[in-house]
Amino acid sequence: MAYNPPLQVVGYIATRVSDAERGPLLRLRADDARLRAVAAGELVWVYGPKRHELAPVEIDDTLPKGGVVVRDLAGIVLTDVVHLVKVDAERTHQIPFVKR
Repeated sequence: MAYNPPLQVVGYIATRVSDAERGPLLRLRADDARLRAVAAGELVWVYGPKRHELAPVEIDDTLPKGGVVVRDLAGIVLTDVVHLVKVDAERTHQIPFVKR
């Protein structure tokens, strides 16, 4: 399993119905993605303080190290700390993230 330190939400994009690109999305730096063994386009569980949701990953090296931008993820706000868990398509049951 990859090293998985928490990430801080440094940007939030809320879209409208008329927007061409909308829906859940998580942007993070390439080096942060490598630490978590995720690649662009892969699905991850994004665990926030209130709930968790699925989102595809997009690589954006303009972000600060340890920061992410989320789009259309309910229950997540700026400055929240989130954790990522890669979706394993071969497993029928995903182990949820447990805070310790």
